[in-house]
Amino acid sequence: MSTLARARCRAKAHPLAVDAVLAAAVLVCMVAGSFVEPRHRDSVSWVLRTPDPLSLVLMALGAAALVFRRRAPMTVLALTGAVSVLESVTGDPRAPVAMSAVIALYTVASTTDRPTTWRVGLLTMTVLTGTAMAAGGLPWYAQENLAIFAWTGIGATAGDAVRSRRAFVQAIRERAERAERTREEEARRRVAEERLRIARDLHDVVAHHIALVNVQAGVAAHVMDKRPDQAKEALAHVREASRSALNELRATVGLLRQSGDPEAPTEPAPGLDRLDELTGTFRNAGLHIEVARADQDTTLPAAVDLAAYRIIQEALTNVQKHAGPQAKAEVSVVRVGPNIEITVLDDGTGEGETPHDGGGHGLLGMRERVTALRGTLTTGPRYGGGFRVHAILPVKSRTSTGEDPA
Repeated sequence: MSTLARARCRAKAHPLAVDAVLAAAVLVCMVAGSFVEPRHRDSVSWVLRTPDPLSLVLMALGAAALVFRRRAPMTVLALTGAVSVLESVTGDPRAPVAMSAVIALYTVASTTDRPTTWRVGLLTMTVLTGTAMAAGGLPWYAQENLAIFAWTGIGATAGDAVRSRRAFVQAIRERAERAERTREEEARRRVAEERLRIARDLHDVVAHHIALVNVQAGVAAHVMDKRPDQAKEALAHVREASRSALNELRATVGLLRQSGDPEAPTEPAPGLDRLDELTGTFRNAGLHIEVARADQDTTLPAAVDLAAYRIIQEALTNVQKHAGPQAKAEVSVVRVGPNIEITVLDDGTGEGETPHDGGGHGLLGMRERVTALRGTLTTGPRYGGGFRVHAILPVKSRTSTGEDPA
């Protein structure tokens, strides 16, 4: 830290001592000025004079009041102004007591607002200058009277300039702090969104594949003794589902790796181009599915494509888990204007239908995906039994122009 910086820190820590030093300096200047009288009839010359004792007392009072200028600026200004007026009326020869009033006016202007500065400054200038012109021993047009007018105006203007600069610096500092807080909040928001997205993907992957593994394992256990060939086929499906689960988990967890990690996965996120593969896994588990597509080979943004795939995956997983063993599902993908509509229906009547109403994270995850793309999602029981999931996703989403969140 430089010497000037250390001096500023000490001055801020001891303001009363600084004001005492300033008051002493002002007193020295006023006393020195009271001993000199300029004369300029034929030439410029300076002569010494003896100040009046009352003027010395008034100078001391005005300087002493400046010690408390920061604690009570208006009171100090009133006191120094009264002392200056009294000196103008009674002082002979005149002493520069108005210097203390100029310092007090500067303090008021630097610590208050501009309207107050204007009112107090004009009042001080009018009273001091008017008193000096009307009651002083010099002619009203004397340069000493004009000097009072000029110095009071300079004091008010300088104080207002200092206040404006201080406010400007404070505004910049607050703006910088606010921007820093905003950056931190944005960073926390992005981290929370990323954690939520990864958790949602993990849930979709694990729920889908574990449900298939559970069904196929149950089939294998049921037919192991009587139909070993069918049990082997079921176990093969278990092995395939577990392999797919591990691959998708690796791809999802790989998002947590650093961008420069050579082991980070580079395969694309799943989309509707893998719909046949997805429905095939459910058919292998014994679920009857009918698929209807009328999307005219629409090329979807990566975020929309992933969301459509995950919605169908989660909806069929819920059918597999909750709709009963004899349930049938219908999947339709239709392009309607600027949107792509995803519908998954089932006719299940099992008791497992109740979790569709919000007991788990599946519907919540679907709703979060659709909301992130500014789409709409409606879910609920069908009349006569079963459940319906209907999602409308805009083809041109707000994330399609930015970074792929998959």
